[in-house]
Amino acid sequence: MILQDIARLLEAKIACGEQFLNREISHVFASDLMSDVLTVNSANLLLLTGLTNIQTIRTSEMSDVTNIVLVRDKHATEEMINLAEENGIVIMESPFSMFRASGILYEAGLKPVY
Repeated sequence: MILQDIARLLEAKIACGEQFLNREISHVFASDLMSDVLTVNSANLLLLTGLTNIQTIRTSEMSDVTNIVLVRDKHATEEMINLAEENGIVIMESPFSMFRASGILYEAGLKPVY
């Protein structure tokens, strides 16, 4: 599934990275613990999180995660957007809870990491 379809399913606004919405996604990982994100090894990964600080982007960069959905109607800060743009990271903002977003994506056929 491509990011554009995920954005539609999650009613997400694109905060940055519109030029990458054709990226293919196969797996989803949902976490607010960035230490858990560091342990994930999966290509074509989408991260669902409610953390809206610069550490989210730095951790994603270290873990080669280039696709993020902020859940619970959270919004990326300007600092997050600037760093994400520098690193080719897509940030989307969804009004849904992490639980609801996970369920929608699982039902649509995306796979969990574990």
